[in-house]
Amino acid sequence: MTQMNSNGSNEGKISVAGTVNIATMPMTWRHYKIVGIASLGQLIGTAVATIVGIIIPMLNIILHPELSGFMQGLIGAIDLAGICIGAVIFGRLSDKYGYLLFFRLCPLLIFVASTIAVFVNDVATLTVCLFFVGFGIGGEYSLDSDYVSELMPDRYKSLMVGITKAASAFGNIIAAAICFGLLMYWKDAEFWSRLMWIISIIAAVMFLLRIRFYQSPGWLISKGKYNEAREVVKKFLGNNVDITIPQPQAASAPAPTQKSNLFEFIGKNWRKVMLSGVPWACEGLGVYGIGVFLPILVMALGLEHNIPGQAAIYHVADSVKITLYISCIILPGFIFGLWLINKGRSITAIQTWGFLLCTISLGILMPAYSLHWNKWIAIGAFMGFEFFLNMGPHLITYVLPPRIYKVSERGQGVGLAAAVGKIGAVLAVFIIPILLDAGGAMLVLGVSAAVMAVGAIITFMFRNVKQ
Repeated sequence: MTQMNSNGSNEGKISVAGTVNIATMPMTWRHYKIVGIASLGQLIGTAVATIVGIIIPMLNIILHPELSGFMQGLIGAIDLAGICIGAVIFGRLSDKYGYLLFFRLCPLLIFVASTIAVFVNDVATLTVCLFFVGFGIGGEYSLDSDYVSELMPDRYKSLMVGITKAASAFGNIIAAAICFGLLMYWKDAEFWSRLMWIISIIAAVMFLLRIRFYQSPGWLISKGKYNEAREVVKKFLGNNVDITIPQPQAASAPAPTQKSNLFEFIGKNWRKVMLSGVPWACEGLGVYGIGVFLPILVMALGLEHNIPGQAAIYHVADSVKITLYISCIILPGFIFGLWLINKGRSITAIQTWGFLLCTISLGILMPAYSLHWNKWIAIGAFMGFEFFLNMGPHLITYVLPPRIYKVSERGQGVGLAAAVGKIGAVLAVFIIPILLDAGGAMLVLGVSAAVMAVGAIITFMFRNVKQ
C-alpha cells in the first residue's frame, strides 16, 4: 500500500522493500501520540492525590469537630489501597483477555466513581468512591507502560517509559492550578465535592481518546495471533510498519517447572528485594505522604498568607497557591533525572544522591520553621525537596527493578518491589495526619528526613547488586 508521509514525519525513511520494523524505525508523531494517551493514567493518579489533599482541609472547615487524624489518613490513603488491588486484578485480567478492554474500562470506572462523589457529597461516599477511583488508576498503572514499551523503537523504550512516568508532574500542576482558581471563585468550602469534576473530566477525555486505540500487539503475539498483531501495528504506526514475529521453537522436552513461594524467592534474592523495594517504600512517603498533605503541611508551617480574621477558605486557597509553586518544580526534577540517565550516569548513584539531597532539604526546612526564618527560605527548601525527590527516587524506583532481575524472575521481582513501594505509600499517607496531631509539623519533617536518609543508606549499601 502507498505510504502516507504527508505529515512530514520520519516515516519517509524506509527500506528498499518499502517497510520499516517497529524495533528500528525512527520516532514519529504517532509514537508521541501513543505516549501522550498512555501517560494520562500517570497524570490522573497524581491529580487525584493533589485534589484529595485540598479536599481534606476544606472538610475540616465544614465539619465540627475537625476530622480526626485517623479519618484524614483514611481518606488520603484509600485511593492508594485501591491502586494496589486494581493493579493486581486488572493485570491478571488483561493477561487473559487483552489490554484494550481494560485500557478503556479503567477510565470509565474512574469517571463513574468520581462523578458519584460530586453529587453524593458526604465523607463516607467520598471514601468509597476514592477507593474505586484508585482501583481504576491501578489498572492504568498496570497497562500504560506496557503499551509504551511495546510500541516504541528499541533505542527509545527506556526514555519514553521515563517520560510516561514524568507525566505525573502535570497532574500535580494542573490539579493545583484549577483548584486554586475554583477556590478563589467560590470562596466557600461547601463546594468541596465539585473538585471531583476535575477527575471526571480527565477520565472522560481519557476514554474518548482510547475509542480509536487498538489491542496490544505483544499480547496478540503471545496468543499466536500474528496477522492481527501486524494489522494493529499498521493501525498504530502506519501501513509501512511491520513487527518481528518470533520463530516457532523446535519441539523439545519441556523443562521441569520450578515453583517457589514468596519466601523462597525473597530468600534467594534478598539483596535485590532490599535495593528495589525498601527505597521505593521510602520514596512513597515523599511522593504520597507529603504530596497528599502538602496544603495541610503548608498551613501547619504557617507558609500561607495569614491575615487575622480572614475566612478559613482563604487560608486553604493560599496554601493551594503555594502548593502550586512547589509542584511546578516536579517536572524539572524529572527532566534532570532523565538527562542524567541519558548521559549514562549510575542509576543507583542518582537515587542515593536524590535521597541525600531530600534529607538536606528537609534539614533546612526544620530550622526555617522553628526559628521563623523568612517563609521563602522554607518554600525554597520544600521546592528543593520536590526537585531532588523526582530527579532521583521517584524516577529511579520506576526504572531500577527491571534492570536487576533476570527475565525469568522479572515479573515476580518487579511486582514485589511495586507492592512494597505501595505499602510504604499507604502507610505514609495514613500516618502523616496522625504525626501532625501528635507532634505537629516538626515531627512530620523529622520522621520524613529520617525515612529519606534510610532510602539513601539502603541504596548505597546494595548499589552493586546486579542480574
